[in-house]
Amino acid sequence: MAAATTGAGPARGAGAAVGVFAAGAATAVLLGAYGRVHDPTGETALTAFFSGQLQFKVWAATLAMLFAVAQLVSAARLYGRFRSPAPVWLGDVHRLTGTLAFLCTLPVAYHCLWSIGFDIDPGVNRVFVHSIAGCLFYGAFVVKVSAVRIGRLGWLLPFAGGTVFTLLVILWFTSSFWFFTTFDGSLW
Repeated sequence: MAAATTGAGPARGAGAAVGVFAAGAATAVLLGAYGRVHDPTGETALTAFFSGQLQFKVWAATLAMLFAVAQLVSAARLYGRFRSPAPVWLGDVHRLTGTLAFLCTLPVAYHCLWSIGFDIDPGVNRVFVHSIAGCLFYGAFVVKVSAVRIGRLGWLLPFAGGTVFTLLVILWFTSSFWFFTTFDGSLW
């Protein structure tokens, strides 16, 4: 009986991985489809204390990027990439910075999809890449969170985390970095 259970483990793990990837792909496709068929409103959703929507989005994305760097460093420490062992509390810090990074992206994504829509014109390279990366980011996020919750897909978690980080970097460079290098980057 033990041999049968052991043999079924990898099959279940592979099935779970396929399900996780399918959920992530569905999320990315649904976001892209919504952004494509939704008529952009062009309205401002949220500015907080910033002078405009664009400034709010740029700084929220930059804050998300800073939290993502904290995620990368804490994950490296948790996976033993530094000489000293990780402190007990680092897992909680890792989860908190991941949650905060994700929360910072939500109003940005909402405005992108609701107000601007999905740009499929590859002639506008920056906007096209940004639109694709935005949808893929949330799909990869679903994969990462699912891998954490399932728990037995050890290889998938670092892969998904690295993919989420890479996509966030692409999003930041095609939005905030562009803004900072094109405009003055001021809050007001």
